[in-house]
Amino acid sequence: MEAQTNMGQKQKYIFVTGGVLSGVGKGITAASIGAVLQAKGSVVSVQKCDPYLNVDAGLLNPAEHGECFVTRDGAETDLDLGHYERFLDLELTRKSTTLSGRLLLELLQDERAGKFGGKTVQLVPHLTQAIQRTIVDASTGSDVHIVEIGGTVGDYESLSFIEAIREFSSKVGRENCLYVHVVYLPFIGTSKEFKTKPAQNALNDLRGYGIVPDCVVVRTDDPAPEAVADKIALFGGMDKNAVILLPNADTVYQVPLTIAASGINKLLSDFTGNKTKPNMAKWQKIVAQQAKRPVKKVRIGMVAKYMDNDDTYISVTEALKAAAWAEKIDLTVEWIDATKASETDFAACDGIIVPGGFGVRGIEGKIAAAAYALTHNVPYLGICLGLQVAVIASSRIGGLKKANSTEFEPLTKQNVVYIMEGQQGKESTGGTLRLGNYKAKLKKGSTVAKTYGSQVVTERHRHRYEVNQDFLKEIQAGGLVVSGTSPDGKLVEYIEAPKNGYFVATQAHPEFRSRPDRAHPLFQGLVHASSLDK
Repeated sequence: MEAQTNMGQKQKYIFVTGGVLSGVGKGITAASIGAVLQAKGSVVSVQKCDPYLNVDAGLLNPAEHGECFVTRDGAETDLDLGHYERFLDLELTRKSTTLSGRLLLELLQDERAGKFGGKTVQLVPHLTQAIQRTIVDASTGSDVHIVEIGGTVGDYESLSFIEAIREFSSKVGRENCLYVHVVYLPFIGTSKEFKTKPAQNALNDLRGYGIVPDCVVVRTDDPAPEAVADKIALFGGMDKNAVILLPNADTVYQVPLTIAASGINKLLSDFTGNKTKPNMAKWQKIVAQQAKRPVKKVRIGMVAKYMDNDDTYISVTEALKAAAWAEKIDLTVEWIDATKASETDFAACDGIIVPGGFGVRGIEGKIAAAAYALTHNVPYLGICLGLQVAVIASSRIGGLKKANSTEFEPLTKQNVVYIMEGQQGKESTGGTLRLGNYKAKLKKGSTVAKTYGSQVVTERHRHRYEVNQDFLKEIQAGGLVVSGTSPDGKLVEYIEAPKNGYFVATQAHPEFRSRPDRAHPLFQGLVHASSLDK
């Protein structure tokens, strides 16, 4: 079970759990702790353990669970992996995501294959040991491995994971494990006070499972008085410096700075033996950049259909923000409901973006957005489905009035977008999409080649449908040309409108590779084009 770091020392593990309610900010906390450790020179790895009985996040409802983040090796994961990548500037793999469903499936397959030799297969020790193996496997090559446990302590489905990380300390040594518990403090408006009882109960639940946290991060909507920290420290039997008050910030990228200035920094130094003062210049620059309010204002229309949960498109919005910071633009993202979008909505925007998605709902609104941008020379960026609707729009403009995708109209004869070879019959099956990194070759002199500064690019993908190249003549008649394909030329990867200032779309998901301090060129290109003549 023991692992060695690059420095020959024992591997260190940090476990981040949550109490009171879900969505309390464990992912941001875990990522920010990792950022501080990186700023101290440590090599950091990170992992999300989710107790859902799903095999992966591919079939989870985005309106409920938010974005499905795709790793470079094609794992469909929780959106927290996006936080990890943006904060830590890592390209994670499927080793960084663990769901109960996948582990249980593997255990049952092993049982059916007779690999347990007639033993009774149980949650403890078999599932807990499987969880521990994934933790050790994901930690390889790092000095400190950070593990976020999804859900809330006390949830039935979380019990195996909590037991697994409790047992883990006895195997690698308690001195090599740091437990961070994130809790939420509600504020009662009528009595004008923060209530600590839910946090106390959450700490009591964790202790009841045999884990005494080394640190408690207290999340609040507004700044709380120090007396709150005193009370929680007293109840939790810990030093006050181990209780960190973390109110909502203007930007999530402020959190690493808050952590570095708090008692957690000393705790991390003592835990790792790394006494180096963290160099937080990168994060100071990012926060300062975001605090500026440039004179030039730009409004980008986000034509989407999951309007109840901003997290559904979080990588897209973060990529737009990064592009705006790079361009020194005051950006407003105007959310346009694709199910009832109109030309009036499009006309109010300086640029338009159509993100990825599945299903027929709202599709005509997205096609209309692409058509408007194409015919009115409005800067446009299409992502995955955003490329497909642009192709449909261009085909209709070019004379194919009934052009469509077989995803939305299975019997259409003008199937300018159709299902990929080998994907038939898999429409309702998880983990079978074209997933992960794929290369593309770009046409010399094209807008996308100039924007990237290269003719060969690699981006992540998540799709089942593709452009039907039998209709390229009709697509071109509407104003679009193919500007990038797969290396073998079989798949259309990029399209653009040569006569427009900036109209590009990609079958890929470039938002996954954007960073707060390194904007993705396609998003920066959209923001830049949208700012011209402003």
